[in-house]
Amino acid sequence: MSFLSKLFKKNTPETTEETTKGSVEEFVSLIRVYYQAVMAVNLGVTNLNMLADMALFKRMLKIPTQNNKLGVAEKARVRKVLMQDYGLNETFFKEIDSSVRRCCKTQNDIKTYFFMFQGFCNDLFSLLGNLMQWKFRLALLLKKMLYAQTVKTVHEIMTRSEWNDVSVQKAAWSVRKYAQSLGYSEQWVTDFVYNVVLLAREDQKKQAKEGKKDA
Repeated sequence: MSFLSKLFKKNTPETTEETTKGSVEEFVSLIRVYYQAVMAVNLGVTNLNMLADMALFKRMLKIPTQNNKLGVAEKARVRKVLMQDYGLNETFFKEIDSSVRRCCKTQNDIKTYFFMFQGFCNDLFSLLGNLMQWKFRLALLLKKMLYAQTVKTVHEIMTRSEWNDVSVQKAAWSVRKYAQSLGYSEQWVTDFVYNVVLLAREDQKKQAKEGKKDA
């Protein structure tokens, strides 16, 4: 997601809205924990070392294994954190459940799934960086404006058939194909993008403050 640093490389005025919790790294790690917990439950994974993010989450929070089955307690705990701290709703998690169930039939499919999801993220955020840099900077002054701009841009990516720039058109088609293969709706993509971009802005603000202290 190298576009994120480019997106926020210019200083923007501080917002007076409530500071968002967490960071991009934390948010994405928690999402991965949820994925891995779902996989553990669905596929009967017994080797915790196969699921590094969930293993770390489990050990840090000292979550006991429920009914001798990995993933059950971890899934409930991380979902609660994501809902409380990041405002995600049940539908968001239901789509992940459905996606994993659709794409992961055996434990051998886990690596393939994450490879495909990484490709989806890379293409999606690179495309957003190409299309929306200056508009996102303006929208970040208000969260409602940012969300509205995210809704509009994701809808365009998922529905527009022709683009002036051939490279942008190929990227948009790639994102659409990934989303279809993974089984994610336009709303799911919007909620995911919104949280990442909002948190990236918070990361940038924290780094700027730390830079001033060190100066």
